[in-house]
Parts: sequence; C-alpha cells; structure tokens
Amino acid sequence: MTEFYAFSRKQRTAINWWCPGSPHAGRDAIICDGAIRSGKTLCMSLGFAAWSMACFDGMAFAICGKTVTSVRRNLVVPLLQNLRDLGFDCRDRLSQNRIDIRFGGRENRYYLFGGKDEGSAALIQGVTLAGVLLDEVALMPRSFVEQAIARCSVPGSRFWFNCNPEHPFHWFHTEWIQKAQQKNALYLHFTMRDNPSLSPAIRRRYEGMYSGAFYERFVLGRWVAAQGLVYPMFREDRHVARTLPSACEQYYISCDYGTVNPMSMGLWGLCGGVWYRLREYYHDSRAAGVQRTDEEYYAALEELAGGLPVTAVIVDPSAASFIQCVRRHERFRCIPAINDVATGIRRVGDLLREGKLLFSSQCPDILREFSLYRWDEGAGRDCPKKEHDHAMDDMRYFVMTALREAGGGFFALAAGRKAAGEKE
Repeated sequence: MTEFYAFSRKQRTAINWWCPGSPHAGRDAIICDGAIRSGKTLCMSLGFAAWSMACFDGMAFAICGKTVTSVRRNLVVPLLQNLRDLGFDCRDRLSQNRIDIRFGGRENRYYLFGGKDEGSAALIQGVTLAGVLLDEVALMPRSFVEQAIARCSVPGSRFWFNCNPEHPFHWFHTEWIQKAQQKNALYLHFTMRDNPSLSPAIRRRYEGMYSGAFYERFVLGRWVAAQGLVYPMFREDRHVARTLPSACEQYYISCDYGTVNPMSMGLWGLCGGVWYRLREYYHDSRAAGVQRTDEEYYAALEELAGGLPVTAVIVDPSAASFIQCVRRHERFRCIPAINDVATGIRRVGDLLREGKLLFSSQCPDILREFSLYRWDEGAGRDCPKKEHDHAMDDMRYFVMTALREAGGGFFALAAGRKAAGEKE
C-alpha cells in the first residue's frame, strides 16, 4: 500500500481546486511551478485523475511529457500505483500508449504523448479531448502545447500544467504564468517546504547541490537567466525605460537580415545623451511557417520608420540583396554594418553599464534575447553562441556603425561609403 504523508495546504489546493465549493472552481486551468522535489507532480496527477473521473464518463484525455518514456517514468507509474491502492481499476495498454481507468461505474481513456520537438504537434492532431495534463511543460515546444490545448473542445474541459522554471523570457512564463489571471488560470508556486515528505536534512542536501542561477531555479523555484550571459550587466529594472521620449534628436534603424533565420530590425532614437530602442520588428520564418521576400521586409522597414526622419539604415553586411533593395527605393541611406563581434560586444557592454542604452517594453524580442545570449565556452576563444542572437546582432551593428566615441563628445556618426549611383 502507498503511504501518504499529510499533504500541505498548497498540495491540497492542487488536488482539489476544481471541486464544487472551491473558490477556484470556476478556473479553466491550473499552473504549478517551482522548485524540484516540491511534490507538485504527484499532487497534480492525483488531482487530474480525480477530476476527470468525477466529472466525465466515456471521454478521452491526454497526459503529456517531454517523451512518452519520461512521462511514464515520472508520472504514470507512481500515479497508477496510487490509484490502484485507492481502488481504481487501471489498465495500461503499453503498445498503444494509452491507459483505461474505471471507478464507480465510469470509464475514461488517457492517451500518452511526447512533446520533444516541433514535429510532435502532428501526433496529437485529430483527437478530441476533455482535458490535458502537461508535465514539465517548459520543456515542450510551444507548437505542441498549443495543439494539445486546441484539442480540448469538450464542454467543461480544463488544462493542467506543471514545470520547473527556465529563463524569465521563456514563452510559457510570459504567455501563461505572467498572464494567469487573463487566461483564467490558477497559479501555484511551490518550494521544497511545500512538500512535507522532505525532511530538513534532505532539503539541506538539495540546497547544497546547486549554486548561482541553478540554485535560484531548482531550489528557490525562480525564473532566472542562467550563467554565462554575454551581457550580465543588463537588468530590466535599470534598462527598460519607464517612459519614452516624445521626440528624439536623431533616429537610426539597425537590421540583422535573415530568410530562414529570423530577421530583426530596431528603431533607435537619441534623447538627452541616451539612445532608446523605441520599436522593433522581428520575423522568425521557422516559427511563423512563412518566409518573406526582400520587398516584404522593406515594407516592414517602412512601417517601422513611420514618418520619422531616419538618418540611416544599418544592415548586416552579408545581406547584399536587401542592401540593394533598400537603396533601390531611395528613401533611406543604407550603411553596411561594421561586423567586429568582440569589439562590438565590449562597446555594447560599456554603454549598458553607463546607462546609455535603454529599451522600450514594447521590444520583447531583444529583451528575451538578453536573457539567452551566452558565451560559447567550448569554442576556445571569446565568441558567443550562434543562437538567440538576431536582435543582439542588430544592436551591435547599431553601436559599432552609427555610434562611435569622439574625443571630446559622446558619439559621432560613422559615415558609410556611397555605392555607385547612390543619392545623398
């Protein structure tokens, strides 16, 4: 027989939140995040099974993990043992990746899915569900999670999420945890102290296993950036502008070009000796499923500039076709960027320390990349990893090409060479 410790108050809420009379009974979803070994997975799986069996008969549900193997090991095996001890009839159809559960004259079916990559979304298409439990949802691609949610079309269906924290700009953190009220979801944050089965000695052992950002994530349950960031001096409370200038002395647009890779553009304005990233454009063709042409990107550039007197557009020097496209339209002066990575990173870092670069909260992609842009420790030289770097690159192009320290002043424009036939 399974021996249960007395559940903590938070664990009981995770199990019973859906019950009639609960102050949370009207919620459409529950989100449990926090520290490792905090008991959230056990409680959520018990609550999910109890809710589905109490509220439905003859319906289909989904239990999802990073892989089918991991969801079986971490969730299904202990859940079925507990349910059988409580009198449920559980039949695990291993070859079909499904479980049939009977209790009190009711029977429901539970399909197991793995959300390991973008292609996994196709696996869950077509099925109609009355609910879904996503274990370690932060490890799954967004496309898979959204497809799973979209399958829950039965009246009364609900979503159950749990995870350990990742970086603060992870899509699940920004789209679900930070918007829990908007999405009518109950949000519960767990620490190790919410698990009564952990003794103080075991808690101390876990606390001694991690340090730095991983201590904050795994022990304190916080969504923080990992170590090795290229710009560790960046802080939201310091570098995200509370207010933006209504007018600026100069404007520039910087661009990191991509067709398969993301295309990132930023509009910069100078006011009072500080450069603000006022607006941005970011298109990820892989995520959107649509590639755009140079002319479509130029239309986005026009929209980003609006009616502002943009001094120059600074473009990734490898983007020869887009540079010619910008010049062909004859509105903007186009400068190929100076692509000195190491020097550019040092100069960006200096400006961040001095508070000379600030960012609008309406520029989510560059803010996200600040928390992900990391040094490549295995490269054998000082260079960043070639990932999460597109807004980072357009910022570096801006600093290196448009802004240069002058002897007695702040910055001076680095004049670009004209192409043959280019107009002033």
